[in-house]
Amino acid sequence: MQLSNILKPEAVRVIASVSSKKRLFQEIADVASSAYALQAPPTVEALLERESLGPTGVGHGVALPHARISDVEDVIGVFVVLEKPLDFGAVDRQPIDIVFSLFAPEDAGVEHLKALALVSRTLREQSFCTKLRANPDAATLYTILTENQSVQAA
Repeated sequence: MQLSNILKPEAVRVIASVSSKKRLFQEIADVASSAYALQAPPTVEALLERESLGPTGVGHGVALPHARISDVEDVIGVFVVLEKPLDFGAVDRQPIDIVFSLFAPEDAGVEHLKALALVSRTLREQSFCTKLRANPDAATLYTILTENQSVQAA
């Protein structure tokens, strides 16, 4: 599995700022709606419900909010860079500015976990995150995300 399998170029955005976690989830749902035709309100609710189980801010400015949604047939992703970091309640108590959100079918077992592991491994690399933060263009971000997978696979 590669990021290019779960992420469309239209699902990558740079957002100037958001005022709260719920507002961030609304932005993510709006991107998912335009890129994948998901319904925004249930998408926000699914993200909030998952977040209530425990924070998805994994540290070092990265968050991986994810949810299972009935409208989804395959694991899909939305990638967002925030120009202004947001207090997200991350495990290290640092604000986040890189967000990779995953949506999986309700019955997705191992595929959902594989996608989450792939994204987590990719964004654990500090030099890679620094490169993402330095490029405020959505098309460039998509290229960086998907080219990195080719390099790792080689």
